[in-house]
Amino acid sequence: MTVASARHILVDTEEECLQLKERIDGGEDFADVAKAHSNCPSKAQGGDLGQFGPGMMVKEFDKVVFSADVNTLQGPVKTQFGYHLLEVTSRS
Repeated sequence: MTVASARHILVDTEEECLQLKERIDGGEDFADVAKAHSNCPSKAQGGDLGQFGPGMMVKEFDKVVFSADVNTLQGPVKTQFGYHLLEVTSRS
């Protein structure tokens, strides 16, 4: 089975998601931005979701995590929870 590790930032609007993406692309630390802005409890770990397999996350999130290049910033990804920026930190 394939497993991945990822971190994410969850916000309410696509606009906020895009603004945060710009800040991270501009050099701000992903974990710092997650701690300050994410709506997910994972923000305490800098957005780190740990390791998980296919089907353990919502479909839209899963699709990106198991197809995107590792260590690239992805998003906004819309799910029923809001808008995510995500980064796959490993996949095997």
